[in-house]
Amino acid sequence: MKAWTNLLQPDLILDGSVLTLTPDIVKQHGLKGLVLDVDDTLVPVTVSAASLELQQWVAEIRIYTDLYLVSNNLSESRIGSIASSLDIPYYLGAAKPSRRKIRAALQAMNLPANQVAMVGDRLFTDVIAGNRLGMFTILVEPIVHGDTVLRSHPIRNFEVWVSEILGASITPRYTKVNKN
Repeated sequence: MKAWTNLLQPDLILDGSVLTLTPDIVKQHGLKGLVLDVDDTLVPVTVSAASLELQQWVAEIRIYTDLYLVSNNLSESRIGSIASSLDIPYYLGAAKPSRRKIRAALQAMNLPANQVAMVGDRLFTDVIAGNRLGMFTILVEPIVHGDTVLRSHPIRNFEVWVSEILGASITPRYTKVNKN
């Protein structure tokens, strides 16, 4: 049971979307790179373009850290379009929690795993994959398109429930900060 707890335990849990991951948090944890999940981490699964807010976040965060997209999605046109609009290299069809394409992203960034965060909205794919490689793992809330009604995330809710039963603590350690 302890091994599962270690695999499922994110190093950092943000109370908000990836947009709440600030340069200060990146610097505080000594991160030189971020491997980013795409679906529901950067854009809703139904969207094939980066929002202006996401583009601004990427422009700000890339000053402090290298970025790479690693998605389980198989759609070259969709993931390629998102990656192109953000000017970030990518791998698709990663089959996370498989480590192969994340390891390739680490090699492409020329950074050791312990200086790179795996950032995603899913425990059983993103967090497990990152923890298996010795990366810093960051769990974010799924991103929701502004024009859509907030929908529940039953798979994520199930993952959190199982993880807590196995002893992982899935409580946010940073709260959302309003930029006003």
